[in-house]
Amino acid sequence: MGKTGYRQIMEKRLGQKARVIWLTGLPCSGKTTLGSGLEKALLDEGFHVKLLDGDVTRKGLCSDLGFSARDREENIRRVAEISKLFVDSGIITINAFITPTERLRELAREIIGSDNLVSIYVNAPVEVCEARDVKGMYRKARSGEILDFTGVSAPFEIPLSPDYRIDTAFLAPEQNIAELLEFIVPIIKFEA
Repeated sequence: MGKTGYRQIMEKRLGQKARVIWLTGLPCSGKTTLGSGLEKALLDEGFHVKLLDGDVTRKGLCSDLGFSARDREENIRRVAEISKLFVDSGIITINAFITPTERLRELAREIIGSDNLVSIYVNAPVEVCEARDVKGMYRKARSGEILDFTGVSAPFEIPLSPDYRIDTAFLAPEQNIAELLEFIVPIIKFEA
């Protein structure tokens, strides 16, 4: 049985269309909060979903990587390859990664496939992100303790054409999750 046939069988069995929902944005923009809430909401609706984020993957799969440009690219490449395996198995994956450049986002899209990836730009001004920063990363970056920190000493390129843009600066996380859920469910709902 070919890869495509297996995926079709699994999607039918699971009652969903497998996709990778890739959340990109500045550090502390709300990606992981949004991803966790979306994962729970989708699980509650009976979908089979897995959340991947930087904190989790850098403790295991990518624990050998630093934060150089080369290591960041390898981090995204590995996550995209794992996500592709999930999609090929009929599973919905939510990825919460800064993914700061168009080049890195294109790398993920090439690996996963354009039809399989739903790109979400999680937008919040850097001032809001800094105010949310409980780990003090922005403060450390501004004082020079952390080098190449996205949004301070390393660039973040606003996505040119995301599939969806969600502004997290003004609404409560629950409202953002509900908004994103309304956008995502029609994309992943299986039609027999």
